[in-house]
Amino acid sequence: MRLEEWQFVYNRDRPHSSLKGKTPMERYCELIEQTPLNEEAFAAYDADTELVQERNYKVEMQLRKLKRC
Repeated sequence: MRLEEWQFVYNRDRPHSSLKGKTPMERYCELIEQTPLNEEAFAAYDADTELVQERNYKVEMQLRKLKRC
């Protein structure tokens, strides 16, 4: 019960410096209008242009070097 209470305060009442003084809920409400619906996102998806990043950072950096050559 205390965890739920903390989550509520953290997400709805407490301003975050990373969000320029807004709460996560305020930021969510700002972005909801800009966020495409699943159908729109799926229709706009192009697998040929999608950037796929390797989970291992070192491997990713090596691959990027190879692609530049």
